[in-house]
Amino acid sequence: MARRILGGWRSALVILKPGTVIAWHRKGFRLYWKWKSRHPVGRPSVSLEIIDLIHWMSLANRGWGAPRIQEELLKLRFQLSQATVAKYLVRHRRPPSQNWRTFLKNHLQSLVSTDFFVVPTIMFRLLFVFVILSHDRRRPIHLAVTANPTAEWMTRQLFEALRWDSAPRYLHRDRYACYGKEFHEATKWLGLHRGRSEPLVFCESTFWQFLRSAGAFCLGSHFFRWRCAPDAY
Repeated sequence: MARRILGGWRSALVILKPGTVIAWHRKGFRLYWKWKSRHPVGRPSVSLEIIDLIHWMSLANRGWGAPRIQEELLKLRFQLSQATVAKYLVRHRRPPSQNWRTFLKNHLQSLVSTDFFVVPTIMFRLLFVFVILSHDRRRPIHLAVTANPTAEWMTRQLFEALRWDSAPRYLHRDRYACYGKEFHEATKWLGLHRGRSEPLVFCESTFWQFLRSAGAFCLGSHFFRWRCAPDAY
């Protein structure tokens, strides 16, 4: 009976190339996030009057930063975040200093960098791959995967990758908000000098080239089949 019903199952089989399946997955991932963000809700726009006020306060008080100006605006009943105030501050000229390339050349032997790259799963779940890269030979010294990166989890990965008696001198990272208080305290305990770069400067670094290559390799392999617990790997 079963053979009579399922006798034509071979006619339903379709042989596909791996590249075709990956292309379908990428297209489905784009459509999924397009549907998920179909109702964007952004911050309210800032009026020109408030922007001019921020410019005037930063010019008249060169020692004031975004937190101080935000406090003064709150006294005037202007509800603005610190990031919004920092966006419209007047940038004062500073004496020239060494750029990222010069710093990397001078401290290549004692510099490591940390960052994430994201890999979508077959069910459109995002996995965050945490990488610690040593710049002396451009080699990754630690890799970890999680679905929920927290400051506590990242601190544990830092202790697993670097020993207190052999840790490098400098740690370079970008401006992700997930680097919390625990991570900063761990870098102090290890004797690391932290450095943060601007996004455009970071994209020119060797680390960004490694992340781009590793992300493309993981997306094109069987990596998206992995199942990851919140604190796994």
